[in-house]
Amino acid sequence: MSVTRRAAVLGSPIAHSLSPVLHRAAYTELGLDHWSYDRFEVDEAGLPGFVEGLDSTWAGLSLTMPLKRAIMPMLDGISDTAASVEAVNTVVLTEDGRRLGDNTDIPGMVAALRERGVEKVGTAAVLGAGATASSALAALAEICTGPVTAYVRSEARADEMRGWGRRLGVDVRVADWAEADEALRAPLVIATTPAGTTDALAGAVPSAPGTLFDVLYDPWPTALASRWAATGAGVVGGLDLLVHQAVLQVEQMTGLDAPLAVMRAAGEAALAARTH
Repeated sequence: MSVTRRAAVLGSPIAHSLSPVLHRAAYTELGLDHWSYDRFEVDEAGLPGFVEGLDSTWAGLSLTMPLKRAIMPMLDGISDTAASVEAVNTVVLTEDGRRLGDNTDIPGMVAALRERGVEKVGTAAVLGAGATASSALAALAEICTGPVTAYVRSEARADEMRGWGRRLGVDVRVADWAEADEALRAPLVIATTPAGTTDALAGAVPSAPGTLFDVLYDPWPTALASRWAATGAGVVGGLDLLVHQAVLQVEQMTGLDAPLAVMRAAGEAALAARTH
């Protein structure tokens, strides 16, 4: 009998996470009948105890907020990618008992954009300044050859984004959120804000915009993404990011090539079921 291998996503709140759908679809397609993938409601206070309780059957963890930084002191090694933004969303548990942290959000963003034909841009705009915005800057460090303008609501957030820019080697310019309409003229716009935040910008979408990457996936499409798509321009959504970062997690945890198309189809079906 095959040894059971376990993986899971941790976070708080976690009930609506699509990660189990994506990973389980991959396991089924790959014939990994002895693998399981679950979700656990875990906050920062409960994380140390959960991690200490992991045994040799565990292959890996996916981490969402608020655990991406809280996990770092509990790891034996962290990839350069994760260190660059001080955030870990993937932990691989090795056979010799080590816990290795990585960040698949950043290469996931790059892969999602590449899939839609965006490999290099001269400039870009980022809407928002939270944790996802720092990952966006790290992705832009790879594909943007010129300045990135971040549209933020406070001077504190502005300072944070400038700091990330210096750390990541990105020329970050900062603008007030009141001027966010101007962001929509950039060749690449990455929206990293919570649901509803960019709705008021939908009416300002140019007639021939560049590419929009909106990291939300539920609800989808956002008002901004819907208006953008109506122009015929490229739109990359949060499900694209979720699938691409999950593909990398599956590959790190199992050592096998992940079935991108199967995982995306499972995610689309799950989202469609939520709206009915």
